[in-house]
Amino acid sequence: MIRDFIRYYRPHIKLFILDMVCAFIVAACNLFYPMIAKNIINDYVPNQLLNQLVWWSVILILIYIAKAGLSYFIQYYGHVVGVRMQADMRRDIFHKLQRLPFSFFDKNKTGTIMSRIMNDLMDISELAHHGPEDLFLSIILLIGAFIILCTINVPLTLIIYAVLPLGVIFSVKMRGMMNVAFRKSREEIAEVNANLENSIAGVRVSRAYTSGGHEQEKFNFYNRCFEKARSMAYKAMGYFYSGMGLFTDLLYAVVLIAGGLFFFKGIIDAGEFTMYILYISMFLDPIKRLVNFVEQYQNGMTGFERFEEIMAEEEEPEEPDAQEAGILKGDIRFDHVSFSYENDRAGQDDLIIKDLSLHIKQGTTVALVGPSGGGKTTLCHLIPRFYDLTAGKIIIDGKDITKLTRESLRKNIGIVAQDVFLFTGTIRDNIAYGNLEATEEEIIEAAKRANIHEFILGMEDGYDTYIGERGVRLSGGQKQRVSIARAFLKNPPILILDEATSALDNATELHIQRSLEELSRGRTSIIVAHRLSTIKNADEIVVLTDEGIAEQGSHQQLLDLDGIYAELYRYQFVGQEDI
Repeated sequence: MIRDFIRYYRPHIKLFILDMVCAFIVAACNLFYPMIAKNIINDYVPNQLLNQLVWWSVILILIYIAKAGLSYFIQYYGHVVGVRMQADMRRDIFHKLQRLPFSFFDKNKTGTIMSRIMNDLMDISELAHHGPEDLFLSIILLIGAFIILCTINVPLTLIIYAVLPLGVIFSVKMRGMMNVAFRKSREEIAEVNANLENSIAGVRVSRAYTSGGHEQEKFNFYNRCFEKARSMAYKAMGYFYSGMGLFTDLLYAVVLIAGGLFFFKGIIDAGEFTMYILYISMFLDPIKRLVNFVEQYQNGMTGFERFEEIMAEEEEPEEPDAQEAGILKGDIRFDHVSFSYENDRAGQDDLIIKDLSLHIKQGTTVALVGPSGGGKTTLCHLIPRFYDLTAGKIIIDGKDITKLTRESLRKNIGIVAQDVFLFTGTIRDNIAYGNLEATEEEIIEAAKRANIHEFILGMEDGYDTYIGERGVRLSGGQKQRVSIARAFLKNPPILILDEATSALDNATELHIQRSLEELSRGRTSIIVAHRLSTIKNADEIVVLTDEGIAEQGSHQQLLDLDGIYAELYRYQFVGQEDI
């Protein structure tokens, strides 16, 4: 995992090395100060060497000015390195998410994924900058001070440094406890984010059902779990900081006692004793840096571990010999297709679709009807390979779709669903999603064919009207028309209409239906519908149940059969004269 983390430094290695060079010079400046102080106390002041005192005082001030400039560079550009690495990781994880199968998003909450992308990577950025810098400065200061102090008195230096392993041992022992605590904390904040995202997205439903108290209870539960987990993390940090504080105090005590004895016996002089005390004061800085490094390391590497978990997820598989689909005609054949969301682990009882065979001829309209749970929507999701089959084949224009690249396959398929998803932005942005290279004229033409052009022109900003998050400022019918315009713009040879009008009122449905009929003309169209009035003119109607295809034929043929379809039709139109 460390190796994977380090590779993100490579694109920014020059700036990182420059940052480390500046950090090295700052450490050298810190080591230089006690040596000047010793000379001033032992030589320049007692011997009244005013010139040397002034000269070295000026040098000391210049060192401090240079140190300030270098510290600015470290703080600014060091953080820039961390931010750029964070941006690279965020780019990689977003790219990864675009290639993960739909099953990943079925199992993971949106808020949890967002937490990994935002919160976790923020801590990784801090580790990327401060981690190497703190560790490097600490090592330079401790080793440099050891060498310099050994030139004065080896025994006293060894006594002082003999205390340091105690702090190292304590840090190592605390590392495991902090790792567990911080990981648990991250998991809980991810749950808080997921619940919060869900509650905010569903605020209209909760208000409508006056269930704000219930949502508050859910949030409070997850919030308390996070509070408890974070408290445990801070408890581990409390042990760590208090232990390290005791260690530094002991270090001071050792210097004062041992150094005092060495000075009392004349082994070291006043300047050297002062130099030891100054170096011990300097030890506090690398020790604090080491403490910060341990905390940042736990935070950052826990976040990076969660980042790596997503990066290790298997992407949508692509056959090695997969070819570009080109422009398909739309002749679709299901050949003994079986499917379960459990896929390879599925038993017969887990199958949503069982051994289904069906031929949809090019340019025809086929409607899928039947009771809920029969696999109608699932069947539609299998055509663009949102999920892979458990068994069987789907063949389009004589080509097994597993032998076609997913992207080229999906370019040939347009989908208009009941639950229309509009992106935050303008009407133009959402229509143009059907073809991101479309011209303004093509976007307007698509809107006209979807019968929404006049409505758009009547809005304050026309096609530049901001529609809010998920199109909240539009009605259901308006959102559906934008979705249809998007499909017109894509102009696919295969069209899937999944309950496209079931959420609309009858008047709106009538207008939308005309747009859908215009959209379906000349294409292979698959319609999932519960309102049977919308599919009477389909070339073929297929009745799907959990046992497979129960009935198949035209509207009149199925009525004459007097089976499941006829019963559903009578149920919907009871009391009406057309039955």
